[in-house]
Amino acid sequence: MKQAIEKKGTNVSLKTNFLTKTAILSVIAYILMLLDIPVFFFPGFLKIDLSDLPALLGAFALGPAAGIIIELIKNVLHWITATHTGGVGELANFIVGCALIIPAAFIYRKNKNKINAVIGMLTGIVAMSLVAAIANYYILLPFYAKIMPLEAIIEMSAAANAFITDIKTLILYGIIPFNIFKGVIISVITVLIYKKLSPILHK
Repeated sequence: MKQAIEKKGTNVSLKTNFLTKTAILSVIAYILMLLDIPVFFFPGFLKIDLSDLPALLGAFALGPAAGIIIELIKNVLHWITATHTGGVGELANFIVGCALIIPAAFIYRKNKNKINAVIGMLTGIVAMSLVAAIANYYILLPFYAKIMPLEAIIEMSAAANAFITDIKTLILYGIIPFNIFKGVIISVITVLIYKKLSPILHK
């Protein structure tokens, strides 16, 4: 009986710990999502933010589910308070962010060492780039075109990159390179800070 009570108390403590850390990381991710900046050689609607960083850290420390929850919460908060795209941008951020963190977290979880972390993040970068290309072509850009005409999106994109002339070249020369660039930045920062933050995240 005593062991059962202790086990139940431990489970409650672990769940509370998980929820608390996930909530804190979600708020940090939301704040970072507000601090997006344009990159001059990408179309204006593609802006860099580091909001996937807390999600990746959470996925490494707490498991893939934590990363997905962080991605969901920060995008719901952003959609409620600061959307400029009618939710399309938040949907894109959620889909692409999950494509990065899920494979990275699963690979790292099998054997938690630096090599597996790097392999996981490289796999995640490839996955997020491919998912971003497919999702934009079939879902996101058609939805966004209801807010802004596709011709205007192409014209805006062409101003940043002359190789962009239609939706296919937008994806090839805009969407895919942008996500590779973003994924590399987030992965490099993760490598630099995860070991230092790991004691706190695992406490």
